Amino acid sequence: MEVLDNIPIQLDLAKVLKKLRQRNRNEEIEKSIQELIEIARPIARPKAIYEVSYVDNKSEDSVDIGGIRFTSRVLRINLDKVERVFPYVVTCGRELDEINIPSSELMKSYLLDQVKETVLTLARKYFEDYLKEKYALGRMSRMVPGSLEDWPVTQQEALFSIFGNIEDLIGVRLTDKCLMLPIKSSSGLYFPTEIRFESCQLCPRESCIGRRAPYDPGLAEKYWDIAL
Repeated sequence: MEVLDNIPIQLDLAKVLKKLRQRNRNEEIEKSIQELIEIARPIARPKAIYEVSYVDNKSEDSVDIGGIRFTSRVLRINLDKVERVFPYVVTCGRELDEINIPSSELMKSYLLDQVKETVLTLARKYFEDYLKEKYALGRMSRMVPGSLEDWPVTQQEALFSIFGNIEDLIGVRLTDKCLMLPIKSSSGLYFPTEIRFESCQLCPRESCIGRRAPYDPGLAEKYWDIAL
């Protein structure tokens, strides 16, 4: 297990605006974002924790990872020819969560969320590159508990159990509904793959702001029809 407790990032206005996906420029919003960046930049300490784990005991719809049982047909199929995976948690850090925005300033609170989301995105990208370089990995894909009905968010508990007390290590904890705090955190499994996989390809939900790939009904059908 390794902890990366001060991931270097370059936080700037352009990156936050890209996350916002604004069609037209708004000087007032840009000014507010820049003010928040100036507050966030000196205190931001995004962190990550990961483990090198091995896959075992594959059944029809479950698999053991690091001795922990995970139940998901899609995960099982994706790991069919995989022996080594990388469970992880990445977070923007509690430091940014401690920035106090008055409840009456809804827009500023929303913009701070976008700043924190940008920090998380940059930290996860750094972490991906770190894994690829350290372990000489080529193409990687990832799966996230809760991204598919087949792998529900309750599997976060199993994932977190791989690491022990994550709150002491990087400041992330699970709520009783298996949501992470700080909210701007990401967890899941990275695994080597020849063809990139995104859970979005199997999810028909429309108008999802987090969609990273279009729904592929043909691919979805193959997952449910594969005979293991």
